[in-house]
Amino acid sequence: MHKSGFVNIIGKPNVGKSTLLNRFVGEKVSITTNKKQTTRHRIHGILNKSNFQIVFSDTPGIIKPSYNLHEKMMKYVDSTFKDADIFLYVTEVTSDPKKFEFDNNYIIEKIKKNFKPTLIILNKIDNSNQIELENNIMKWQSFFSKAKIFPTAATENFGITEILDEIVSILPFNKPYFPKDYISDKPEKFFVSEIIREKIFLYYDKEIPYSTEVYIESFEEETKVIKIRSIIFTSKESQKGIIIGTKGFALKKIGHKSRIEIEKFLKKKVFLSIIVKIKKNWRDNNRTLENFGYKI
Repeated sequence: MHKSGFVNIIGKPNVGKSTLLNRFVGEKVSITTNKKQTTRHRIHGILNKSNFQIVFSDTPGIIKPSYNLHEKMMKYVDSTFKDADIFLYVTEVTSDPKKFEFDNNYIIEKIKKNFKPTLIILNKIDNSNQIELENNIMKWQSFFSKAKIFPTAATENFGITEILDEIVSILPFNKPYFPKDYISDKPEKFFVSEIIREKIFLYYDKEIPYSTEVYIESFEEETKVIKIRSIIFTSKESQKGIIIGTKGFALKKIGHKSRIEIEKFLKKKVFLSIIVKIKKNWRDNNRTLENFGYKI
């Protein structure tokens, strides 16, 4: 009587998809910042209980591609239509008709044509009022007459239990897809690179976060310490100088903050080395993107 299935989370950038994933799984498996396009990969987070396994899939926010990197990010979104048992379409309460029209286009039609159970997650209700919420619910009901709508505040952990209960009720009966002690299918090196990249998004502004990529060059686990050598690649010499900062202070801050979180994640002492290199136009170079792990 075991249930298991793939629950794929999709929606625009910065609506709270990654925060929801982390709430569902109970662990930080997807980095979160207040900047758009933080998520670049398709990340599986796995919730295991004795009678079910839910494989959640976080995806990049839906955008109009400007680089080959964006094209690959949108392919991750498209890939969710091949294996979904349930869709969670995440949006936020809005009073702006233009934003709502953007929600109501191509991706919604793909969901409808897929004929999979769909839950509409109206996130960030803590930033709205009751009238806006009721108006948004009515609009979404007009688009998805059969879909259940869940008002949610992911940052406040509000509405999470109700969504999980609904997911479990409609999951198909299956054996587990992954071992029961897994919380993700990604390797440790991936999470290390994501932790460093999160700090770049948190502590730098403008183009810097979007023009950088983190690559783990080596990951050596010894008895008492894990030695990690990482590279921050950026597009321009001027960006390299900003990342390093005056007398290297900015890069030292990134390294210090990252090491603390990596040690917490790996539960072991970490020696972290970070250097900065330039790789021009890496966002449009398909071979470089594949080396960075952007593969479908």
